[in-house]
Amino acid sequence: MTAGPHPDLPSPAGGAAGARQTGSEQPAPAPPGRRIALPPVFGALRHRNFRLFFLGQLVSLVGTWMQQVAQAWLVLTLTNSAFYVGLVSALGSLPVLLFSLYAGAVADRMSKLKLIILTQTAAMLLAFLLAGLVFARVVTATHIVVLAALQGVVMAFDVPGRQSFFVEMVGKEDLMNAIALNSSAFNVTRVLGPAAAGILIGQFGVGVCFLLNGISFLAVIAALFAIRLPPYRPAPLPPSTWAHIREGLRYVASDRRVLAIVLNIAVLSVFGFPFLVLLPVVARDVLGRGAAEFGWMSSSVGAGALGGALMLAAFARQLPKGRVLRWAAGSLGLIVMAFGLSRSLPLSLAALGLAGFAMIVNTATTNTLLQTLAPDHLRGRVMSVFTLAFVGMGPIGALQAGVLADHLGAPATLVIGGLICVAASTALFQRVRQVADLR
Repeated sequence: MTAGPHPDLPSPAGGAAGARQTGSEQPAPAPPGRRIALPPVFGALRHRNFRLFFLGQLVSLVGTWMQQVAQAWLVLTLTNSAFYVGLVSALGSLPVLLFSLYAGAVADRMSKLKLIILTQTAAMLLAFLLAGLVFARVVTATHIVVLAALQGVVMAFDVPGRQSFFVEMVGKEDLMNAIALNSSAFNVTRVLGPAAAGILIGQFGVGVCFLLNGISFLAVIAALFAIRLPPYRPAPLPPSTWAHIREGLRYVASDRRVLAIVLNIAVLSVFGFPFLVLLPVVARDVLGRGAAEFGWMSSSVGAGALGGALMLAAFARQLPKGRVLRWAAGSLGLIVMAFGLSRSLPLSLAALGLAGFAMIVNTATTNTLLQTLAPDHLRGRVMSVFTLAFVGMGPIGALQAGVLADHLGAPATLVIGGLICVAASTALFQRVRQVADLR
């Protein structure tokens, strides 16, 4: 998701079907074509390929958020069971834990552009299938559980491929800007998608949301087919996929900086980010509020995250990324602790805004540093380890937060989780001081 003009390199077939990316050599992003004067906050959009991807993704993400809201509502309507709502959510992330390492090896053994086209097409077909089941009035909770698991498998392959593809669109100088802009799109659509879903569900039912989500994938697929990249030359492959996976894991374990960064995001995913899971519990049982206030709390997280993403996009080149990561990791733990101790809605809203800000700074900076440090031929596998630590650990974090909250209460769970984040990040970055020097 680097600056500087590059000569145009159209693909032999004039689009993604014939486009090929560099494999073992330094990724050379496709040129932006005619240069566009943009402020620094939008620097990555100077690259034609990233502009196409960003705009297509912006449309598709609105549909994705619409489907998430509609799917949860449909499950609750069919089962009247919070367990099934949680089960569907967990099954959407569990395959990432199971398959992300293999998916990273796949991403390094083929054109990442073609891999993303395949995963986005598969996700589109699953959305259309769910829409068809709803419109035919035959949908059941079992259908949704199975489709959620299949969607999780698609995501397990999509995320490592997509994350490691950013550098091939913009190079390394504009990488953080591209990642931050992508995070901004994610958080803007996090507001637009659910709002649109609420209106559509009330007027037309959940099926329309699934149908529109399927249609929205056409925007990003069309953008991917329009991307032009240099010829793809695959790197020499080990004798087996497992040997390919081991090579990536050996690299992560051998570089102290990479290992510390990965362990940090894993700890945050298990003990820090689950504050999101406990939001409804805190709203109702701790603050004594209702659904409206719960909505404000969720919006505060999104607003803070959007602010963090825009800050990173604006100052991506100037920020000392290693020091920023150390600050953000410790700060998130302290903010989560403050949220756990708060008994005031205004204070809780402020803490949640700061938590969203710190969360995005942590994930975007981690993403950028790992992609910058990773050799080109290992980038897909390194990003699969990032995906495992960030997304794959989500169900474990949600489970531990739920169990502890049942026994100790949500406030104590948040304080303990925040304390663990502060202690772990301090210990990791004190032990591996080289992280602070990373730019």
